[in-house]
Amino acid sequence: MSTVNNSTTYRRSPRWKISWLFISIAIVCLAFSDLTINTYDPLAELGRLFSGLLHPSLINIEKPLEAILQTVAFALLGVTSGSLIGFALAQFFHFRAVRMICASVRAVHELFWALIFLQLFGLHPLTGLLALGLPYAATFAKVYAEILEEGDRRAYDTIRWNAGVSAAFFYARLPDLWQHFHTYTSYRLECGLRSSAVLGFVGLPTLGYYLSTAFLEGSYSEVWALLILFYLLIASIRYWMRPRLLPIFLPVSLFIITNDSTISFANIKRFFTQDIIPAPLRHGEGMNELWQWFSDLFITEVLPGIVNTLLLTQLALILTGVIALLWFPLISRLFFARFGRVVGHLFLVIMRSTPEYILAFILLILWGPSMLPAIIALALHNGAIIGHLMGRYSDALPLRPDAATGLNRYAYEVVPRIYGQFLAFLFYRWEIILRETAILGILGIATLGFYIDSAIQDIRLDRAMLLIGITAVLNVCIDALSRHIRSRLRLSMGPVQDSSR
Repeated sequence: MSTVNNSTTYRRSPRWKISWLFISIAIVCLAFSDLTINTYDPLAELGRLFSGLLHPSLINIEKPLEAILQTVAFALLGVTSGSLIGFALAQFFHFRAVRMICASVRAVHELFWALIFLQLFGLHPLTGLLALGLPYAATFAKVYAEILEEGDRRAYDTIRWNAGVSAAFFYARLPDLWQHFHTYTSYRLECGLRSSAVLGFVGLPTLGYYLSTAFLEGSYSEVWALLILFYLLIASIRYWMRPRLLPIFLPVSLFIITNDSTISFANIKRFFTQDIIPAPLRHGEGMNELWQWFSDLFITEVLPGIVNTLLLTQLALILTGVIALLWFPLISRLFFARFGRVVGHLFLVIMRSTPEYILAFILLILWGPSMLPAIIALALHNGAIIGHLMGRYSDALPLRPDAATGLNRYAYEVVPRIYGQFLAFLFYRWEIILRETAILGILGIATLGFYIDSAIQDIRLDRAMLLIGITAVLNVCIDALSRHIRSRLRLSMGPVQDSSR
């Protein structure tokens, strides 16, 4: 009887109604989305791709070890600098101005930051460090502030009256919360490795640079060899990343990323005084011309870019939810024995360790330019993340000795009890999916990122900066809407934190 009541209750709840609302929106979005396959023989190309897995090779890769070291070095330096700055900002996160600045900075994808800094510094290492460090600092500030806010303050409040605020923080507050800071920072290093690899797609000498070259040349043996190296790198983090080794790793990382590029201060001056100034103002024209410039940009690029970005985001969001619900049993003790869970863990690790950008790049080569590769790439990556979190969450569910088994256990016992937590994770990933959707435009999909990349290629940086700003505003709005929905539905991230933030 309780199983039936569980199922009936969640079907009538506001959470179920909001789910159907989002599904209905996605169905409407389908009518306006380009989901065509444009390649001549996608199955043959898929066969060639997986045939490369049978004989991976690094023979034609010039410096694979250097690519790995560059990827690790940029990730270590970017995450370390971001965590230090974020920790400092977290102490002032209660100020509205700090929260707004951090929200704006983290709303811009690392690749967009890389494209901006390429105009300032070229392929200087500072481009990669800032592209990772800035958005990561803003993210760390938010999460560290949440950790400080949710931690137990009793010891701190007792000590600070006698020892002072600083002493109380370092002797009572920080030790109590240190494990939370350490755990989250370790998770961010994995994200940093993915971001560092993707920076290679814009020219920095990380794994992404060699991956993009191998993909474009159809050298799938090299593609798989590089991907296997990347998966091994991610899987072995716990073995080679020790906090006590940071004093050695960081100086070595600085040495690894050093190159002979120089910074042109003339370029920096021109960027701020000319390049990003709207063309009408730069040419001394009036407000009418400026309004005409903005109107043309809004109609031809901003509006279609926003529409396509939102269409793709909503379809990817719903497919992410479907995949997460299908995949979480793979690692749950409620459905599989130990061996099955090990295989499930391996599968989900591979799917969530592969950056969306690389997945979309693969699918674009197989299927051609449309929204379909981006939707599938986003859904596979994010579905694996949420599936992993929900599998862990379901392990804590107590079941009666006479509980149903098989599909009945899944549909009537487990899903109704974890559905609120599932929605919390899904709505949390909503803003992240939108952020990734925009950047996939660099691959030729007509989202906001497509118009940003086109403007940068045409050296129209005034248009590019305005489009990036609009992308950031859109991300902030979706994040605010997501938080509002979670609040109204009383959805909490719960005891399992989203390690991919």
